[in-house]
Amino acid sequence: MTLVALSGAYGAGGSCIGPALAERLRVPFLDRAIPAAVAVELAVPFSDAEAHDEQLNASWIERLLSGLFAADLSAPLPVPAPARSGGDFRSATEALLLRMADDGDGVVLGRGGAIVLRDRPSVLRARLHGPRERRIQQAMRLEGMDLATAQRRQRELDRAHATYAKHFYNADIDDPSLYHVVLDSTTLPLEACVEMLLAAALALAANAP
Repeated sequence: MTLVALSGAYGAGGSCIGPALAERLRVPFLDRAIPAAVAVELAVPFSDAEAHDEQLNASWIERLLSGLFAADLSAPLPVPAPARSGGDFRSATEALLLRMADDGDGVVLGRGGAIVLRDRPSVLRARLHGPRERRIQQAMRLEGMDLATAQRRQRELDRAHATYAKHFYNADIDDPSLYHVVLDSTTLPLEACVEMLLAAALALAANAP
């Protein structure tokens, strides 16, 4: 069994590294498969699950947490009304990730996977990061956007994901103890990051109980 949970800061290239790593490992890149399975679990249309999916529709996090951004993140946060309706989707995603950790193969990007699966020693947990300005430049290059748009997306999404992790899991998304591997994927070529993660995943699988 080979399961990798990737966490990527905005502009760190996770959407490129994830599929490439899955291809090298010869396992599925479980991107669209996750909301599809959640839709079946909750007996809702795929479009509903997709709209509440943390990775495919990051604007959901922004809407979900829009009332929290002014709060003190060190204090307990109230759960806004949208979180209650979105909670079923989040819980179903967590349950799916835990089942995958028991008997699945694949590469998962985002969705709190590295946090949800932190007690599963057989799952490789990796964080892709880098200096803010380098991530913005990489996002412009990879996504073909202008500087102002990349800067805005970096501010919004980094803050949204950090707040999401803190609110729902009381976790610091940049805490290195959550991960086996932390890579600066703005300085290292993306292809080199894939190779390093490939080696780490194979080594972990070979030494798994």
